[in-house]
Amino acid sequence: MTNHTYNVSIKWTGNKGPGTTAYGAYERSHVIQAPGKTEISCSSDPAFRGDKTKYNPEELLVASLSACHMLWYLHLCTDAGVVVTRYEDSAVGVMKTNADGSGVFEKATLNPVVHIADPSMETKAMALHAQANKMCFIANSVKFPVEHSPVCIIDPPA
Repeated sequence: MTNHTYNVSIKWTGNKGPGTTAYGAYERSHVIQAPGKTEISCSSDPAFRGDKTKYNPEELLVASLSACHMLWYLHLCTDAGVVVTRYEDSAVGVMKTNADGSGVFEKATLNPVVHIADPSMETKAMALHAQANKMCFIANSVKFPVEHSPVCIIDPPA
């Protein structure tokens, strides 16, 4: 077994002057930083006084699930001889909030649209989504179901 360590920094940038003297006195803006990488501007969900033009933690969680699945899927397709020519996903996460203000994700659904070159590989291409889900580090780390509704499109080489 190998351990991998990921270092990120969060810096709150939403102090409008008085700090957290009142719930409405500060912005939820912050940046995510990692050594040698571009900052990501974030906020909370607009439902929680966040900036709708910035990513929120809930979106980043769903994006992480989607990206991890895609990267494993592409790897598995390469190993299986399935030539993927295009991959897109419109992932959806469903979170419910509780009366006390806490919340929990109930599920995430990935909706990958995968273009492949060889029509004879369509069945294999579809089956590899289950294996990608099994291998995905992020999906293995959450306590809610990650569902898949994939579509496969044949794009034979020109």
